[in-house]
Amino acid sequence: MDNRQAIGSWLSGPRAAAEDMGVDFGYRGERLGLPEHGPGSVAPLGRRFGALFTDWALCLLIAYGLLARGDWQASGNWALGVLLILSVLTLGTVGFTPGKRLFGLRVITESGERIGFGRALVRSVLLCLAIPALIWDRDARGLHDRLARAVQVRM
Repeated sequence: MDNRQAIGSWLSGPRAAAEDMGVDFGYRGERLGLPEHGPGSVAPLGRRFGALFTDWALCLLIAYGLLARGDWQASGNWALGVLLILSVLTLGTVGFTPGKRLFGLRVITESGERIGFGRALVRSVLLCLAIPALIWDRDARGLHDRLARAVQVRM
């Protein structure tokens, strides 16, 4: 083996090394029966982060203006509570938060239905804990989505 190949596989990670050996991972969402591109396909990570940051900024403004009475230090704690309530109410009813709507995303169950309040609560609590959302599977679903049996898709 050439040293460049060894360094390249090391830098590229285990997935690239497995693909070089002939393993077919398929596209994100294939195992869930979702299309590869277009509406209903797994949402790209950039849009998901954009939606989350938009929702966080909205919750921070609400907390700063209504709950923390102008105290920026206290508004961060209040914003987390506002994010939890906002996520549960909006995902449980319409399937998207304001940020997700702005970025053209929605959250559905693995079977393609609207997630109810129970799943929205589980997903939102785990999202507020942050760590479960940072652990992804090969379909780019965070642990919070897996435990709620949900998936974020394009609209």
